[in-house]
Amino acid sequence: MVMREARDQTESTARATVSPRQPHDILLLLRERQRNYSRAEITATPRRREEEQLSSSWKKFVSGKERVRGGQILRVSAALSCITGAAIHVRNIRAGRSTPGLRPQHLVGLQLLSQMTSGLLQGSKVGSTDITLKPRLVKAGQHTADTHTAGSVCLLLQASLPVALFADDATTFVLKGGTNTDMAPHIDYTLQVFKPAVEKFGVNFDCDVIMRGFYPKGGGVVSVTVQPIKQLEPVVMTTRGNVTNITGRAFVSGVLPFKLAKTMSVAALRTLRAQISGVHMDIAALHEDKSAFGNGSGIIIIAETSSGCLLAGSALGKRGVQPDQVGVAAAESLLSNLQHGGCVDDFLQDQLIIFMALANGTSRIRTGPVTLHTQTAIHIAETLTKAKFTITKCEDAGVSDESYMIECKGVGGQNPHL
Repeated sequence: MVMREARDQTESTARATVSPRQPHDILLLLRERQRNYSRAEITATPRRREEEQLSSSWKKFVSGKERVRGGQILRVSAALSCITGAAIHVRNIRAGRSTPGLRPQHLVGLQLLSQMTSGLLQGSKVGSTDITLKPRLVKAGQHTADTHTAGSVCLLLQASLPVALFADDATTFVLKGGTNTDMAPHIDYTLQVFKPAVEKFGVNFDCDVIMRGFYPKGGGVVSVTVQPIKQLEPVVMTTRGNVTNITGRAFVSGVLPFKLAKTMSVAALRTLRAQISGVHMDIAALHEDKSAFGNGSGIIIIAETSSGCLLAGSALGKRGVQPDQVGVAAAESLLSNLQHGGCVDDFLQDQLIIFMALANGTSRIRTGPVTLHTQTAIHIAETLTKAKFTITKCEDAGVSDESYMIECKGVGGQNPHL
């Protein structure tokens, strides 16, 4: 399949980019996979000629009550909308939350994608529970996205990176918000775990951390340059190997004393060494001076294996939580991910789904128990593309080795600009 079909293609050819599932079929799929998932519905028309798109009758429809009710539905569906050209309509955004509808970080992400494609975005205001995105062609450019909060810059990158790969030239982003926040990947994770993983698909991007930002003030700034790609390559990660090295960083910033970072590091190392022997471990304790805005603390620990897999655990400091507890929490998170035979950790699973769906060939990645975020990403990817996913339990998985193989026959999306 070629993304961004020529404008004179027939409607029947364009329809080949859209899954034929109808809403009742998708509801059935959801019930089969997880009985307690909330309702989700999707319908579609792809982009035809650009001048017809703005007046075309309907689009992809996504219910925000679907599975994971946060911003992931918006990020995955909006990114695939921009890449495939299918307009989307998303409703029930963050349904059931105490503050339903778009939050500032979600709105900024949607506006960024709309800007990248010169698209039409409707319902673009904080609190909106219903949005429509009608993208045009992906174009290179320089973009600034500022949440004006501690909204995660890493989640902004999650949505915009896949789209930038299909531009006509390099795309530059300046993303502002939180770099190390709860409920989102830390910037250290994005650079040290996510980046090496997507590079296996052929992705090439540079990311410079100009300023770290934390909850509640934000103030973080990262600069990202993404190179376009003709086509993503499939990835096979099926053998984890043995842990050969564990490294990490425990940090504090602002007025917080350096001893807090040292305490996190010591507690994490003590926890890891009680469970793992014969492996080199080093968790540096750091004080962020001029490169951080406001007060913050946290720790990330990364395990590298003999086959080149990277798995991580992390935690952030909070008021009322002792620093040794933060260090132990990060170590236990890593240990939990090392208990299964997966080649990726629980946090990376769902982030790779969109790349698997777009790759030219069959990708196979061994994981631990499949998360709700991953199942949501798979469901949306299958609906917005012709990618086909299967999930099977690994035959060699033991009682304490609950691992699964996620296999995807990608659609082979091509960048028509290259």
